[in-house]
Amino acid sequence: MKVLKWILYSALLVFVVGSLSVGGMYLYYKDELPSVAELREVRLQTPMQVYSSDGEMIAQFGEIRRIPVALEDVPQSLVDGFLATEDQRFYEHVGIDPIGVARAFFQLVVTGEIQGGGSTITQQLARNFYLSFEQTWTRKIKEAFIALHIESQLEKNEILELYLNKITFGHRAHGIGAAAQVYYGKELSELTLAEMAMIAGLPKAPSTMNPISNPERARERRAVVLGRMLAEDKITEQQYQTALAEPIRTRVHSAEVTMNAPYLAEMVRAEMVARYGEDFAYNSGLKVYTTASAKQQRAAQRAVQANLHGYDERHGYRGVEAQLWRPAKEQNPLPEAEVLARLQDFKAVGLTRAAAVLAVDSEAQQATLLFADGEQGQLDWSQVAWARPLINRERQGQAPESIVDVFTAGAVIRVRATDNGWRLAQVPEPSAAMVALRPNDGGIAAAVGGYSFTLSQYNRAVQAERQVGSNIKPFIYSAALDNGFTLATLVNDAPINQWNPGSGIAWRPRNSPDVYEGPIRVRQALAKSKNVVSVRLLRAMGVNTVVDYLTRFGFDYDELPRNESLSLGSASMTPLEVARGYAVFANGGYLIEPYFIERIVDNQQQVIFQARPKVACVACEPADREVLEAPQVITEQNAFLVTQAMQSAVWGGGSWAHKTGWNGTAWRIQRSDPITNHVGRNIAGKTGTTNDVKDTWFSGFVSGLVATGWVGFDNLENALGSTTMNSNLDSSEQPISGTEAGAKTALPMWIDFMETAVEDVESKPFDVPPGLVSARIDLATGKLSRASDYTTRFEYFIPGTAPTEYVDKSSSPTVFGDDDSIF
Repeated sequence: MKVLKWILYSALLVFVVGSLSVGGMYLYYKDELPSVAELREVRLQTPMQVYSSDGEMIAQFGEIRRIPVALEDVPQSLVDGFLATEDQRFYEHVGIDPIGVARAFFQLVVTGEIQGGGSTITQQLARNFYLSFEQTWTRKIKEAFIALHIESQLEKNEILELYLNKITFGHRAHGIGAAAQVYYGKELSELTLAEMAMIAGLPKAPSTMNPISNPERARERRAVVLGRMLAEDKITEQQYQTALAEPIRTRVHSAEVTMNAPYLAEMVRAEMVARYGEDFAYNSGLKVYTTASAKQQRAAQRAVQANLHGYDERHGYRGVEAQLWRPAKEQNPLPEAEVLARLQDFKAVGLTRAAAVLAVDSEAQQATLLFADGEQGQLDWSQVAWARPLINRERQGQAPESIVDVFTAGAVIRVRATDNGWRLAQVPEPSAAMVALRPNDGGIAAAVGGYSFTLSQYNRAVQAERQVGSNIKPFIYSAALDNGFTLATLVNDAPINQWNPGSGIAWRPRNSPDVYEGPIRVRQALAKSKNVVSVRLLRAMGVNTVVDYLTRFGFDYDELPRNESLSLGSASMTPLEVARGYAVFANGGYLIEPYFIERIVDNQQQVIFQARPKVACVACEPADREVLEAPQVITEQNAFLVTQAMQSAVWGGGSWAHKTGWNGTAWRIQRSDPITNHVGRNIAGKTGTTNDVKDTWFSGFVSGLVATGWVGFDNLENALGSTTMNSNLDSSEQPISGTEAGAKTALPMWIDFMETAVEDVESKPFDVPPGLVSARIDLATGKLSRASDYTTRFEYFIPGTAPTEYVDKSSSPTVFGDDDSIF
């Protein structure tokens, strides 16, 4: 009895001391326990996703990949796999499993160390949400209290759902939804039993037991999970054997990005971080919908890349990228495995893929190619014949007569896919950018900042400030029309020689081409991009007047040159700034503000941001307070008149062009049936080339869409990180070589883009606004005419500016700038 009493007293003492200890520890850690609100409203870190305006995914940002799922959407076999492996008594215990605690205590006695494992699902959830993974008594005690606290506040199914969405599975996959996507590219409902078992086994060691990093250890772990499921009668013997024999087929699957728009995606990423900070932007499950159309964005990307390849092919082939072996009579001396290994060093860039030439058949004029992934292909002579060897910027060698003149077996070359098979290619040396806007509200419909984001992250569409060349002229002419000139005014198209006493040299601006026509109407001068006419107009108004006027289009006052070179486009602007300026003409005179984020949706599918852009509102009533109006910076009449002149840049002399014998600089658009069939003659635009031909441009618009394209060589001081591959030229702002100019270098890119883009644009004419009058004028003099033949046309005028005198063939026309002495 004494011994029994001693045992009872000892047990009571242990119980009291234990209870007091537990109570004391609870009071000590009480303030660190999560609240009920924290438990029920815990934020699962989910990456930010970026979409086009029509719902195609552009990019995903955030270290953690997570796809939250509801428990009822999880296959029962997957739930069974987790419970059988991680916590068989999950639905029986109160958050702590006494058997697991006993096992941990036994390991401590045996090894003298706290071992991992033995934790319930609730404890693992507590650790993942609130604690570190260090193996200490303090952490273990906190974990136990938090687990008990969680069990007291949440239902078992709520705990299990949180666990399945929170646990880490390796390769940045968090939660079972992300694990299924990352490892198998599947939805949960599409997983096989073997794949479910693989995922259920990952929480034990996600970094070392996953099937990508360590397939053998993953296979062993999968077998353990399947064995426990069989022991728990959750699967049959047949299911067990089938799943056990299933081969491991897995790789890292990226997010379901369906549209490649990396420059636009980076614009969104930077803006979101600026607005919300990195943590909230990257980890809150935000969905960002851009203003860009998937079709138009793809068209812009394709146009930029294809146009640069066209330029490169016109200027010669720079040669193969490497020679793996020298051709000989015997077959390839290198084993295929070694060739494949060597090809890993040549990454795909843009449209180009590296390939080894396995063999060249000089009789069939065909080459056999091997790609880094083991695929083979054929390259025909028709896709190689362009490759005249590059000599220098202005010269190419003789055209090759045979495929062996270009490369031999053993060469590493680049090719790109075309509708006619593989085509010999090289990474283009010049750069390009394109941006398209909706002129009514400034929404960016497409933005491409270069040939390849992998090659250079420098976004030339919004960052590269380049001299705009003749793209400045519509703004100069707009100022002229606002200062007494008309489309019918004659200006002297003749060489200018201006002596500068200070420098001791003469300034002699020249037309390009160096052709002069004498008296020429303002409409025709803009259409033909007459440099000297632009200079004369600026002189008549004064530099300061023009600078002040140009700021109406959103151009920075401090960045505009205070000299006559401004008339030739010496000002530097980004393609986006230029497109914004042209949008003023397209929308009737309003300065819109470009934007690219339409709306932002949070992880509860609530819209937390909706763009409210200022719109060009020609028809808005003053009482319409729902619409934010953009400021009107030029009159609707002025915008229409400049648009008319830019239409002549496309269509030249109009229906009488075959008789009057002239075309505008953008005449190539006439050949584009996809554009003209959709919008007819309602196209306006202007080429742009700088005097040194370092920058080539084309900006133009149809009703509802304005686009600007630029082609040139990078200024490497600005384009940090920009590189070119296999180049033997210094590409730092070198001129566009040969006979290139805006009409030949940039305009084809614009045409290529618009041929697709106009499909989603309403075809509308450029309507004549109220407040204009028309009169038939004589084309040679700009005076009124009573004739109705090809020597005349109807012209538009602001009331009070139309000519009042009829043409008299015996009198000389009035020509502005006919006497240079007035300057």
